[in-house]
Amino acid sequence: MKFFESMIRQIYMCWDSSFQEIVPLNAGNVLVIEDTEPAVKWLALINQSLNKPHNEAYKGLKASPAITSSVFFPKPSLKKISKPFRTESRRRLKACNCPSDLERKNSKDLCFRCQQPNVSEDDISSEEEDDVSNGFEITEISAASVGNQMKYGLIASKQMVGIFVTVWMRRELVQHVSHLRISCISRGIMGCLGNKGCISVSMSFHQTSFCFICSHLASGEKEGDELRRNSDVTEILKNTQFPKICRVPNSRIPTKILEHDRVIWLGDLNYRISLSYPETKRLMDWNEWDALLDKEQLKIEREAGRVFKGWKEGKISFAPTYKFSYNSDAYAGENVKSKDKRRTPAWCDRILWHGNGIRQMFYLRGDSRFSDHRPVCSEFFVDVVVTEAGTRRVTSGPNMKVGAEELLPPISR
Repeated sequence: MKFFESMIRQIYMCWDSSFQEIVPLNAGNVLVIEDTEPAVKWLALINQSLNKPHNEAYKGLKASPAITSSVFFPKPSLKKISKPFRTESRRRLKACNCPSDLERKNSKDLCFRCQQPNVSEDDISSEEEDDVSNGFEITEISAASVGNQMKYGLIASKQMVGIFVTVWMRRELVQHVSHLRISCISRGIMGCLGNKGCISVSMSFHQTSFCFICSHLASGEKEGDELRRNSDVTEILKNTQFPKICRVPNSRIPTKILEHDRVIWLGDLNYRISLSYPETKRLMDWNEWDALLDKEQLKIEREAGRVFKGWKEGKISFAPTYKFSYNSDAYAGENVKSKDKRRTPAWCDRILWHGNGIRQMFYLRGDSRFSDHRPVCSEFFVDVVVTEAGTRRVTSGPNMKVGAEELLPPISR
């Protein structure tokens, strides 16, 4: 079972984490009731790591096995559980922070003053209402008391079957977040079920738009399977549509992925190495990463212009991230005699970006053993446009770097 796939650190004091196969991709989870229990636990653990030792909110989470393990009772609500981890309401984050008329004239910005966001009351109330207890309880905690102690606040969290994404930001910077929207694209069974696909989060930070995409693309290592993954990427870029929340015509708030100023795409992209298992293992034993990368499908497809045209990825200098035996550093193929069940190691788990003003500081693989994949992580410095007193300036630099090394598992360089 694959829980934690990829993680991005320190995007202008922002933390984005993504998961794939957070639950087993069986018929019950795909077709019947979405199991939110693992997402709830991960949400609490991320909060524990980001905000330690400032609060112990996660200790207020209690599960009732008799209820949560039954298919006849509702699953725990992510909306309810996430409330104490937020420092701002969803209603406020969806609002518009476009410059005033005076600021727009002085800065010669093309962004128009917007009215209240065009978000339905049903959408707002569904995020803000108090849910009934569904087997999980939050005790000895209030959003106000926790919020005053939190270093990071939760901006967004969303689950689609096995895909789960969260975005967190430094508490003092949350006030500059606006236009928050989420879009889900299903690319699983028959091209319409959520066992494969993506969750995309769009938001504005000051006057710069960001998009985070967490995806799980088509699996398989047969010849031609890479074309299915290319198709998934094409359909995600084509069909992801963020709702318009600014009522003024000609607003520059993006509605498509590639319209954003800064885009980060991460997750299990599932691209494989076009070599046999023995050939791959031999090159791995010699740490011949460049020779392996020459046969790596995503690199080949990108260089041919068939997928992710115009996107960037950092240099890979770590061992393949897939497929490992459970709770082991051994690749699964080493212990499998049947060639049909053996999987050739591959760099399935990747982080790419699109747009200017993004500088990658590192690109590494973690060594957590609780999955058949290894997580990947990256750190970026990102330029952000800030409008102050009618003037525009681009802000970035070391003063915005947040020390978060202690939050990661051991890393393979």
